[in-house]
Amino acid sequence: MMPLDVYHLQSYYDSPLGELSRRLVGRVIRARWQDATGLSVAALGFGSPYLDRFRATAARCIALMPAQQGVLIWPEAGRCSCALVEAQMLPLPDGSIDRLLLAHALEAAERPEALLEELWRITAPEGRVIVVVPSRRGVWARVDGTPYGQGLPYSRGQLRDLLQRALFSPVYWGEALYAPPIAQKLAIRTAPAIERIGAALALPFAGVHIVEATKQVYRPLTARVVTRKIVAPLNPALAPTTNCEDAAVGGSPQRF
Repeated sequence: MMPLDVYHLQSYYDSPLGELSRRLVGRVIRARWQDATGLSVAALGFGSPYLDRFRATAARCIALMPAQQGVLIWPEAGRCSCALVEAQMLPLPDGSIDRLLLAHALEAAERPEALLEELWRITAPEGRVIVVVPSRRGVWARVDGTPYGQGLPYSRGQLRDLLQRALFSPVYWGEALYAPPIAQKLAIRTAPAIERIGAALALPFAGVHIVEATKQVYRPLTARVVTRKIVAPLNPALAPTTNCEDAAVGGSPQRF
């Protein structure tokens, strides 16, 4: 699996098609995280295009970019708030992030479960995680010209099982990018209308899953059925006596 390159990602988001996908996916993220005042917000992968709206109100806002992907300075003006990291060994304390966005990361991870375990560690007990990942049924996963056509796409069931094994409980399921990934001007102009129709009718074949999940603080205990073998009770019984014992009781044996 080839990792996503940071320069190709930036070039994509600088294009009209990339700007369109940023607006359509960002609309769902903004609806879920309307207020991040005083919170710690972070993005792992390439989530900097979606972080700008949180910088003014969040207590801290950082972009974590995996080493195999590369890193770009973010934001372009002001103090740098990005870091090159090892995705499975993040340089953050336990429970330090209130809102965590995972974009262009899970589909490129060699060990998705290990990645989510590390995200569970740094997420606060009341924290929220949003995962943006290509849909297996979507058209975008079949087009190599976009980042969503790289890596491993997921079905809804696969993503749900993966999150639950990592002790994340999904609380919201959404989709985006119903319009096809066509860079022509007419297709880009009509894409918002197609997006509204697709979301209202819950049409299949959307380009990405957008899942919000909460951290499970306590590990669930599963009930185990124990099979017990029922043994019939033993009833006491008199043992039969021998001839010698009978003779001893009745007297000396008779001779003929």
